Amino acid sequence: MATPAQAYGTDLPAVPSWLNKGDNGWQITAATLVGLQSMPGLVVLYASIVKKKWAVNSAFMALYAFAAVLIFWVLLCYRMAFGNELLPFWGRGEPALGQSFLVRRGKVPETIHFRKDGTVESPANEPFYPMASLVYFQFTYAAITMILLAGAVLGRMNIRAWMAFVPLWLTFSYTVGAFSLWGGGFLYQWGVIDYSGGYVIHLSSGIGGFTAAYWVGPRLKNDKERFPPNNVLLMLAGAGLLWMGWSGFNGGAPYAANVVSSVAVLNTNICAATSLLMWTSLDVVFFGKPSVIGAVQGMMTGLACITPGAGVLHTHAVAGLLGGLLTGLLAEPTLCNMILPIPNSRGAFYGGSGLLQPLKQIVAAMFVVAWNIVATSAICLAINVVVPLRMSDEQLMIGDDAVHGEEAYALWGDGDKYNPTNTSNWPGQALFTESVPINIPPPPYNNGARGVTVNL
Repeated sequence: MATPAQAYGTDLPAVPSWLNKGDNGWQITAATLVGLQSMPGLVVLYASIVKKKWAVNSAFMALYAFAAVLIFWVLLCYRMAFGNELLPFWGRGEPALGQSFLVRRGKVPETIHFRKDGTVESPANEPFYPMASLVYFQFTYAAITMILLAGAVLGRMNIRAWMAFVPLWLTFSYTVGAFSLWGGGFLYQWGVIDYSGGYVIHLSSGIGGFTAAYWVGPRLKNDKERFPPNNVLLMLAGAGLLWMGWSGFNGGAPYAANVVSSVAVLNTNICAATSLLMWTSLDVVFFGKPSVIGAVQGMMTGLACITPGAGVLHTHAVAGLLGGLLTGLLAEPTLCNMILPIPNSRGAFYGGSGLLQPLKQIVAAMFVVAWNIVATSAICLAINVVVPLRMSDEQLMIGDDAVHGEEAYALWGDGDKYNPTNTSNWPGQALFTESVPINIPPPPYNNGARGVTVNL
């Protein structure tokens, strides 16, 4: 254990002069909050929002993606997204594991911005903490992107195909968007605004998921017609982790515990609450009653929409795109000058140089959409040559037991409402009526209990 002198001294190996302990502490905390969004947040949310027969498979897809992304991130992909330039839209892939690399001051080398005459207009992003903190924080972004994409193919994609898809999509799709918009690529240098992933994370996962779902194919007819969540209360627990974790998602994007991070955290929560209330109000207007699933959907949509300026297709792609386009109109000049490499950046509503910002946002969105369609399609077609993308019909009918040999829990029904007046559905009824015939009167209840009933 380190002594106080080793931990709090100055100009020591563990406490270099450039280290800001507050920034480092916040960045690690923010990274952990984003990690909790995925593990266990989305693991729990996915396991509970699907049919009971897909609970294990859906949770495992998210769990596997979280682990696999971390390994490939440090072996190759971090520096493809945030390292030295290989192409205007891609970094040079190298490991990010060496001690000398991880303990030095964090830096994104290609984010240095030059004027037209070749002089430096803004220096490279160089936060006051070690590379290890930066690598881990950006990993949590990459992991949640992959897990969000998984939501488009739950309950139908072959698990072996998914295990191959994760590292390939991370390498050939995610790193391109991340370098282009965050790592100093051509869109970053042009002045496109993507504060914390409206395009890099939400638009790419939405379009990638939609494309992957096209190649995997549809669910079975009965699953398409009826796909109830198996545990609404557990779904709320996962959604709560997702909401609270978003404070780290947007609050960690400035790479510092500064004014921007404070504003981002507050705006993030306001947008999520507003979207949740609006979706709930619309549920009441159009369907006559509020829906918990609708409220969760609204919350996630609000969080995705605020991300550029503060289901995958309609929750993340549409909301992320909308957030990015609105940023081109509404980006506030003072806040832009705090975080962007190009001075005097602003939204179109503020006039001046901002009149060009909507065009930049549209071009960036088109690039992200086009690249993800092409890259995801190529990956799916290549995998399908080796292993089927879609589960067999038998697996689709049975679910977790056929795919994993496991079931989440022994519950009656699959989203059906239990009717206690139907004595044939009583748990244990067959055990008694076969050996001891008795006549049990129906219970004196007018309405059956809602939800699931445990077979004891």
